[in-house]
Amino acid sequence: MSSAEITMADRPAEGRITDEAIAEARKMIGMQLRPEGPYLQDATPDTLRNWCNGIGDMNPLYRDAEHGRLSRHGSQLAHPMFPMAYGWIGRTRWGLPGVHGFYAGNDWELFRHIRPGDRVNAIERVVGVEEKQSKFSGRLVLQYVEASYFNQRGELVARGLGWCTRHERKAAREAGKYKDVKPYEYTPEEFERLDEAILGEEKNIRGNMVRYFEDVHVGEELPSIVRGPLSLMDTMGFLVGCGRGHTHGIVLKNAVKHPGHFFRNPEAGGGIEYTGIGHHRDSVAKEVGVPGTYDYGPQRSAWMCSLVTNWMGDAAFLKRVRSEMRRFNTMGDSTWCKGKVARKYIKDGYALVDLEIWGENQRGELTTPGMATVVLPSRDINNKVFLDGAGLDLDLPLIR
Repeated sequence: MSSAEITMADRPAEGRITDEAIAEARKMIGMQLRPEGPYLQDATPDTLRNWCNGIGDMNPLYRDAEHGRLSRHGSQLAHPMFPMAYGWIGRTRWGLPGVHGFYAGNDWELFRHIRPGDRVNAIERVVGVEEKQSKFSGRLVLQYVEASYFNQRGELVARGLGWCTRHERKAAREAGKYKDVKPYEYTPEEFERLDEAILGEEKNIRGNMVRYFEDVHVGEELPSIVRGPLSLMDTMGFLVGCGRGHTHGIVLKNAVKHPGHFFRNPEAGGGIEYTGIGHHRDSVAKEVGVPGTYDYGPQRSAWMCSLVTNWMGDAAFLKRVRSEMRRFNTMGDSTWCKGKVARKYIKDGYALVDLEIWGENQRGELTTPGMATVVLPSRDINNKVFLDGAGLDLDLPLIR
C-alpha cells in the first residue's frame, strides 16, 4: 500500500447533494447491504446484561439470570432492542460520499424473544431514498433500510425499518439553526428531581406482577423515566454495551476503503477518526451545525423502549415500537421519556394496547415522538395467550 493511498484530509469531507448523487443512491434500492459489523451476535448472560448497562435499563428480566429462571419464560430474556447490538439499522454507510448523516429513527416489529444461547444474524436491504428540504441544511436526503433479524434456527426474531438524514456540512453550518442554543444550567432543585427520578425508576418496573388488558384505560399515563444529563460516560457506555470499538490498523483499513467517512484529526495529533466522532468531539459536531456533542439515535430509541417494557411487565409482549429523532440531544441535556395509552382493542383474538410515547428535554421541547403496541394477557378466556412465533402480524409499514 503506497502513502498516496492513505492520504486524507485533516477535516471531514465536504460532500455535496447533487441530482447525480441522489440518482446513484436510488440505484441501490433493493440491494442487500454487507453487515455493518457484525458486533454482538451471541446472546449470553454477560452480553445481555452489558447491553442493559449501555442503555441504563434496570429491568431484572433482561439482566438477572435468576430472575429470568423463575419467571414465566424460564430464562433471562434479551431487551427487545438487543438486535441493535448486531448493527444499527439505518446507519449512513451507503451512497452520497462525504455527505454527513444523522440517525433519524426506526420502526420495529418483534416476533420472538432472544434468550441466552441464541445467535443473531441479519439481512439488510435498501428500500427507499427521498429528497426533502429542511431549516437545518436546506436540501437533504432521507435514506431507508429494512433489516430482518434471525436466530440460529432461521426463525425471524425481529424486522425493523431504519432511516437517516443526509446533510451538506457547509450548508448546515451556514444555516446556523442551533447557533443560539447554549448549554443548560440546572438549578439544585432540578438536579434533585433528576436524581430522585433515576433512583426511583426500579420501583415502577412492573416485573412479575401481571398487567391485564382489562385493567388498562385509554388516557392512562405510563410512569416516566429519565436519562441524563447526557455525559461522555453515557455515550461511551453505549458503545461498550454494543460491543463496538475499532482501533489502530482496523481503523486504517476501513479508512482506506471508505475515505469519505474518515479524516486525520489535528486534535488527535493526526490520528484517524470517523466523521461520527462528533458524538464525542464538540469541534466535529460544530462542523455540521450542531451546537455540541450529541447522543446516539439507537441509544435514545432503546430508552423509549425501556419506558414501555418497565410498564408492561414480564407477562406481556412488546410487538411494535417506533421512535423518531426530531431534535438533537446534546451533552448536558436530559431526556424525559413519557407515554400514555392511546387505544385498546382485540385483533385476531389478541388483546392489544397502542401507546403514544415521546421524549422531551429539560426545556420541555419534544425531541423524540413515537408509538408502541403491546400484547397483554387477558382475563377473557376467549382471547389468546401470545407465544413466540404466534401468527399476529401488524403489517409494519415501510416508508411513511
